[in-house]
Amino acid sequence: MKFRVEVDCTPLEARQFVGLPNVEPMQAAVMAEVERRMLADMERFSPDTIMRSWFSLFPQNAEQMQSLFLKMFQQGFGGASPPAKGE
Repeated sequence: MKFRVEVDCTPLEARQFVGLPNVEPMQAAVMAEVERRMLADMERFSPDTIMRSWFSLFPQNAEQMQSLFLKMFQQGFGGASPPAKGE
């Protein structure tokens, strides 16, 4: 014997029927606070700020790091040497 029951209701109606609390106001307040904190800290995650924090950890190596990046971009990431002038 098989029974099939189909219920057509909204999520709010289902929560009320089962007796679960309505958490929508709390969820809206939490999401507003998350958005406020993210927008306040957005500047902290900018590429410029991240690079400055990296270089502040190792101020004596800033020139070495810069020359390393320069060599990498001049040679390409494949390790090939740059073409000679006039070629």
